[in-house]
Parts: sequence; structure tokens; C-alpha cells
Amino acid sequence: MPDIAEHELSLSRIINATPERVFQAWVEPELLIQWWAPLPYQTSQAVIDLRPGGAFNTTMHAPTGEIYENLGVFLDVVPNRRLVFTDAFREGWIPGGRPFMTGYVTFEDAGNGATKYVARALHWTAEDKQTHEEMGFEEGWNAAAEQMEALLQRL
Repeated sequence: MPDIAEHELSLSRIINATPERVFQAWVEPELLIQWWAPLPYQTSQAVIDLRPGGAFNTTMHAPTGEIYENLGVFLDVVPNRRLVFTDAFREGWIPGGRPFMTGYVTFEDAGNGATKYVARALHWTAEDKQTHEEMGFEEGWNAAAEQMEALLQRL
């Protein structure tokens, strides 16, 4: 059995907003597009069908003009607690081609209106994990979390 550490990247931080608000930032398309891509990248579209097998699709734009369409589905949805999604399938459980990762995000009450936010990227191979590290996982996912928190403070 492979060691999960060979396949996992993660971040954990305290977000100054309730689990309900952090969950809301993840599941409402008009909110997600405001924080999902670390600047200077932009997210132009989010399609969210919040149920197992429902679409979780985003379109990101690089400052150099490239467009990244990320198509996937939710595997698990526990309101205000957990979201699990993957690019292994498209809506309707249609295989999505070569899978890259499964995202596992949890929202835990940290007291005083804050949330312990944990985001894990579980990769299909150790090589995919390394690729994601080289793409800037730590910097990008932390920047996105900071953008999410800033958005929640403005709402």
C-alpha cells in the first residue's frame, strides 16, 4: 500500500470567518470566482452542482493569455463541514481522461467565529504531486486562501 505522503499536498490555517461563511465562499459561484485563482490569475467561470456527481468546473485565465479549464465532480458534500471533488470524472460520472488529483477540504469551528481550514490535494501518482509542487501549490493555494479570507471580511 502506497504511503499517502507520497501523494498528498496540504495546507492548514485559521480563517477569520465561520465555517458556514467559508463553505459559502466555496459553493456560491459568484463568490468562488472572486478568490479561486491566485492573482494575477483570474477565474471567469464556476459551475457548481452541489451534490455527489454534480459538476465542479472552473475556468482560469493566466496573465499571459492561457486558459485553464478544470472540469470535475463532487464526490462528497457535507454542508459547512467538508467538500471532496475530483477531476477523475465529469458530470454524470463520465471518466474525465487522465486524472490529476482529488481535493479534500474541511471546515472546522475554531471558536471566536473562526474556522480551521484544511485543504488537501491527493494526487494519483507521486509524479503528479511533484508536478503540482513545481506549479506552485503552496504559494498558490495559500494566496487563494488569503484572497478568500479577504473577500469574506468585505462581505
